[in-house]
Amino acid sequence: MAWIFLFFAGLFEVVWSYFMKQSQGFTLLVPSILMIVSMIASFWLLSLSLKALPLSTAYTIWTGIGAVGAFLVGITVLGEQINAGRVIAALLIVSGLLLMKMSSPN
Repeated sequence: MAWIFLFFAGLFEVVWSYFMKQSQGFTLLVPSILMIVSMIASFWLLSLSLKALPLSTAYTIWTGIGAVGAFLVGITVLGEQINAGRVIAALLIVSGLLLMKMSSPN
C-alpha cells in the first residue's frame, strides 16, 4: 500500500506544480486554492508512504515522479520546448527511479 500512496503523492506533486504555474504568482484564486489542496494531498500521501518506506527511497521517488510528470505536462499541456537533451535527462531520472525501487528493501 505504501507504494500506491507514494505513486499518488507523486501525481499530486505534478498537479500542484501545474496549478502553481496557472495561479500566475498566486494572483488567481481558483488555481491557487487547487494548488494548496493538491499540495496538502501530496504531502499527506507521502507521509503515509513513509510509515513503511525508507525516507531516502520515498523522497527520491516522490520528487522524481514530480520532476518527470512536470516535464511531461509542460510539453503536452503547456507547449514547452522538447529536445534530445531534455528527453535524455528525463529518461535518466526514470532510470534512477527504477533502480531506486528495485534496490529498496520494501
